Amino acid sequence: QVRLVESGGGLVQPGGSLRLSCTTSEGNISTYSMGWYRQITDTERVLVARISSDGEHTYYPNTMKGRVAIFRDNAKNMVWLQMNDLQGADTAVYVCNSYRNGDDTWGQGTQVTVSP
Repeated sequence: QVRLVESGGGLVQPGGSLRLSCTTSEGNISTYSMGWYRQITDTERVLVARISSDGEHTYYPNTMKGRVAIFRDNAKNMVWLQMNDLQGADTAVYVCNSYRNGDDTWGQGTQVTVSP
């Protein structure tokens, strides 16, 4: 099992960019599918992007296509989410997820605030 740690959030102006990072304090993510989600409520999360364990396949909801990119480096045990042209509606806590064979693990999240 892995323990996920996110970083890279902060305050950004509309139209700006941020790159979020996710790594582990325990375990190795190389065999896990990874994803980034927005935390909407205490129990509801919305998918932002996912990437396969080998990094060959990515998935973005239509609402995110063209503005975000997910990528990973298994040798460094890292996953990143590049976000561009951020707007106020993108303000949220962004949470990293790992998934393998029914094993779902979530990080604590990192706050992204988009404001002038």
